[in-house]
Amino acid sequence: MKPFLRNKNPVTYEEIPEATAYEAGYLVTKNAGWRNIRPVIDIEKCKGCLQCYLYCPDGVIYKNDGKVAVDYDFCKGCGICKKICRFSAITMEEEK
Repeated sequence: MKPFLRNKNPVTYEEIPEATAYEAGYLVTKNAGWRNIRPVIDIEKCKGCLQCYLYCPDGVIYKNDGKVAVDYDFCKGCGICKKICRFSAITMEEEK
């Protein structure tokens, strides 16, 4: 499932998450343009193991038509996905 922007802020105590964060894909602000590098997935090398999805702290990696993709609206460019990829399918490229 592709992450999406949610405009709901907790109003009552019951709406505040019990853990330290919301569930994956719960994004409240878009990237403000401060990212200087971003992950690029080489579909030829990608095996679809989704380890990058599991380790992404923002939940911005998703599967689309059987291929892994990144939602750049919310990606911070931290590089964790690149570090965790066993197949070297992810490279970090400078923003253009």
